[in-house]
Amino acid sequence: MRIAVLDDYQGIAETVDWSAISRPVELLALREHITPGDALVARLADREVVVAMRERTPIDADLLGRLPSLKLLVTTGPFNAAIDTAAAHRLGITVCGTGGIITPTVELTWALIHALQRHLIVEDAALRAGRWQQTVGADLAGATLGLLGVGRIGRRVAAVGHAFGMRVTAWSPNLTAERAAEAQAELLDRRRLFETADVVSIHLVLSETTRGIVGRDELAAMKPSAILINTSRGGLIDETALIEALRTNRIRGAGLDVYGQEPLPVGHPLTALPNTVLTPHLGYVTEKCMDRFYRDIVDDIAGYCAGTPRRILDV
Repeated sequence: MRIAVLDDYQGIAETVDWSAISRPVELLALREHITPGDALVARLADREVVVAMRERTPIDADLLGRLPSLKLLVTTGPFNAAIDTAAAHRLGITVCGTGGIITPTVELTWALIHALQRHLIVEDAALRAGRWQQTVGADLAGATLGLLGVGRIGRRVAAVGHAFGMRVTAWSPNLTAERAAEAQAELLDRRRLFETADVVSIHLVLSETTRGIVGRDELAAMKPSAILINTSRGGLIDETALIEALRTNRIRGAGLDVYGQEPLPVGHPLTALPNTVLTPHLGYVTEKCMDRFYRDIVDDIAGYCAGTPRRILDV
């Protein structure tokens, strides 16, 4: 069985035990990102199974139609907005998902907040260069945490905010006061949330209605001392407006794990800004989460071989 694993940046696939699969496995683990097109088609042309690592590679109808050997597409996580599942079904390709863990994203959210509030990147570089105490940090206790979205991840972020003694406010397109209260957050209208928050953290699902939901007006409403955190999806922010706000110090800083284009191109304007902390979409990349992903990947493929595919994703 010819299996390809896309975007295996850390080289994990080669360390996985594939022996539960009843057929001999010929593994192709692609450690470098290949943009969809002729080069990717050439690498995947003879693969019966393709494993997509979250949404790192968009898999649309055109790409699927150029892979006649593909019979099983497995994505990590229980859904993947970058896969045209309907097209896969039309082409007779089974699409399966895996379980996942949300706590790593919560933890990274707070890592980005701390890095900005206490100038950890600047101070680390200064110390290595022989300089001592360059900055004054910002407090979390008594500050306001504004959450865009209080779903599974947002609620956990809110709980940590309370542990630090923060006021927690929230807004999302369909959020009610009752649901906000369940997350121990105060429901505000969108503009008021941006005006009053010291830390704005985004935890929304990207859709046509939420794309660019943090734009020029929202950034202009923020305090100059406030920071913006995004560990959800890059498309939720108007990136051009954010770069302008950071360049002009309209806001104090941004901590980003996700971007409009991934991998982030070399020389991207965000990488030249001193008031950013940038990570390469590491929210879910922890030992426990990757273990869960690969355990279910192997199980999905074993089920497919047995004629009983598991965790099938609906259109």
